[in-house]
Amino acid sequence: MHRLSFRAILLASFLLITASLAVAVAGAWRGMEAVVLAIQEDKQRALALSTAARALRERSAELERSARQYQVLGDPALARRFEATLAEARPGLALVEAVSPTMAAEGAAWRAAASRVATWLASLAAPQPPPPPEQGGRHKPPPAATTGRIDDPAAAGELDRLGALADRLGVTLERHLADRDLALMDTLERQRRAVALQILAALVLAGVLAALAGRWLLRPLGRIERAIGELGEHQLARPIDIDGPADLRRLGARLDWLRVRLAELESDRKRVLRHVSHELKTPLASLREGVALLDDGVLGPLAPAQREVTGILAHSAHTLQEHIEQLLQLNASQFDARSLHLQPTALLPLLREVGDEQRLPARARGVTIGLAGDAPIVPADAGKLRTVFANLLANAIAFSPSGGHIRIELGLAGEKVVVDCRDEGPGIAPDELERVFEPFFQGRRSPAARAGARGSGIGLAIVRELIGAHRGRVRALPSERGAHFRVELPHA
Repeated sequence: MHRLSFRAILLASFLLITASLAVAVAGAWRGMEAVVLAIQEDKQRALALSTAARALRERSAELERSARQYQVLGDPALARRFEATLAEARPGLALVEAVSPTMAAEGAAWRAAASRVATWLASLAAPQPPPPPEQGGRHKPPPAATTGRIDDPAAAGELDRLGALADRLGVTLERHLADRDLALMDTLERQRRAVALQILAALVLAGVLAALAGRWLLRPLGRIERAIGELGEHQLARPIDIDGPADLRRLGARLDWLRVRLAELESDRKRVLRHVSHELKTPLASLREGVALLDDGVLGPLAPAQREVTGILAHSAHTLQEHIEQLLQLNASQFDARSLHLQPTALLPLLREVGDEQRLPARARGVTIGLAGDAPIVPADAGKLRTVFANLLANAIAFSPSGGHIRIELGLAGEKVVVDCRDEGPGIAPDELERVFEPFFQGRRSPAARAGARGSGIGLAIVRELIGAHRGRVRALPSERGAHFRVELPHA
């Protein structure tokens, strides 16, 4: 399976699911078709049996009528009609007798009665011996109504039974057909339930196959998505190992190659930054010392124009030194993020201490700070968290308008402790919410940017480094007014 591509596995999964559904539908179709054919055949057979039973009733009535007419009239044509009617009745009777043993027994009774009636009629047609002569040598003619054994009560009873036996055969046949219809309906209902179970089983099987295929296919896709997110968030320590189809594993290998290259580039960038910072710091110190000597008049008194120039040089050298120290601080934070001293830390007292430290700059700008909520103890490096919250609060004070208010709220969301920091400044543009944590990034809505005095843009990068070291997360969230930063820390 690992040698197959994503497309091949996806196609095979679809074909397997389609085949399972097709097998279920085909089985259900065959079962229902068999039941429908059985019902059609049974209906045709029932129609033929009903027709045979009705014809048997009619033939029984005709036999009784022919026999009685022959008994009275003695016409040989009536006897022949009786024989022909009996011959016509036998095929239908045989069809009815084949239905069940009960029908066969009743059909045999009808046959026996018809046979006795036929024998009786044959005896009527037999020649009778002449009557003895009367005295004087004359013969007495036989009465017209007394030809044969006309008054045979047994034969007359059998003649009466033909119709009754035919009616009973019809009733028994109707009962049998009704039972047969019920049995067919039961069979149809069982088949319907079987079809429903087959379709349900096929759907369950298709769902299971889809879930397994989806899990097997989507799990590497989810891992690729997380890996890309980690690359975007600059988390380059964990190797990228993608399992699954061959093409996705190749993609995972390329992503891991990209991770290694990014890590190398980041290491080179930090090394260059560190070297440049140190190389700049030494000549800058000499520059500041020389400017200070000139400003103090060690080399002689300065004219007002010369003193103005030395003031500009001193201010620029001081600003440059601050930027270099911030670069060194960023490098130090990246190093410190790898060496945490975790201890049970209460965030509410820590935030109070950070707020007290920022009271003077907040008061200078006319900004008030509010702290609310509480949170469980978290395993953290208190010193580094102090740096995180100090940077966030200093950033909020710098961007807040005069008379503004900063809100810091603690809470709990699942297994995360949440710290929200909101100010009433110009806020962050929606397309810059992710980029504000990049080193040296300056947002469009920064008051300093509008005034032409840009900051270094390092504070939020330090915050992200230290929070990431705590296995937490810091985000800039959309806000209708001001900026909203959220820090999430695990408390377990």
